[in-house]
Amino acid sequence: MSKFKKFGKVILLAFTALFIFVLAGCGNQSKTQTVKVGINPSDAPIWKVVQKNVKSEGIDLKIVQFNDYNQPNTALVQGEVDINAYQHTDFLNAWNKAHKTDLVSIGKTVIQPMALYSHKITKLSDLKNGAKIAIPNDASNEARALQLLEYNGVLKLDDSKTLPSTKDIKENKLNLKFTTLDAAQTARSLDDVDAAVVNGNVANDAKLNPKKAVVTEKINKNSIPWINIIVAQKKNKDNKTYKKVVKAFQTKDVEKEIKKVYGGNEIPAWNAKL
Repeated sequence: MSKFKKFGKVILLAFTALFIFVLAGCGNQSKTQTVKVGINPSDAPIWKVVQKNVKSEGIDLKIVQFNDYNQPNTALVQGEVDINAYQHTDFLNAWNKAHKTDLVSIGKTVIQPMALYSHKITKLSDLKNGAKIAIPNDASNEARALQLLEYNGVLKLDDSKTLPSTKDIKENKLNLKFTTLDAAQTARSLDDVDAAVVNGNVANDAKLNPKKAVVTEKINKNSIPWINIIVAQKKNKDNKTYKKVVKAFQTKDVEKEIKKVYGGNEIPAWNAKL
C-alpha cells in the first residue's frame, strides 16, 4: 500500500471516529430532560441540592418560586410547572375538591410542625378573655390550627367535621376572636394580634424561633395528613423522570440541608416513624 493510501485511510478513520463521537454527543444531549418544580422561596436551598443530585441522571431541574399557597397548584394544572412541592396531603385534598382537579402525590418530603407564636405571651395560661388569634384561612390549615388549640384545651370543636372552621367551635370559654389570613401572612400579624398559629416554613421565613413557640404540634401518627408531598398531574403519577426527582430529594444530603435551613421547623418525612 502506498504512503498516500495509508495516509488517506488514517484520515478516513479519524473522520469516522469524529463523526461517531459527535453523534454520541448529540444522543447524550437528547436524553437530557427538563423538569420544572414549583416551590416556596424558603425551600430554594434544599431544592438546589436536589437539582445537583439529578444532574447525573440527565435531568435539568428548573426551580420556579411562588409566594403564596395557591399559585403552585394553578401553575401545575396549567402545565407551567411539571411538579410542585409545598403542600401537605390535606391541603391538596381540599384544593382538589374546591377546584375540581385531580392532582396527586408522588412522594413524601417533610413535616412542618404548626405552632402558636406570640410577641405578648409565653404560655397558654397568659391568654386573656377576648384575645385576638390569627390563623390561616385555607380550609386545611384553618382546621389544623383550630385542632392544635383544641388539643391544648383552648377550645372545643364539632367532632363531626373533618375540616372544622371557626364556625364549628362549640366551646370558646375565653371568647377568643379569630382573624383568618393567608398562611403566609400569619407571622406578619404578630404585632397586631395576641397570638398566631403559623406554619413551619412561614415561621422560618419570619425568623421565628421554634423553641420560643407557645405550643407546637406533636409529631405522631396523627401527623400523617400534614406530611408535605411532591405533587404531579394524575396522568404523570408514574412518570419515571419525576420519580427520580423524588428519589433525589429523599437523600442524606437533602436531610442535612433541611436541618441547616429549617432547624426544628421542618422534619424529613420519608423515613419518619409515625
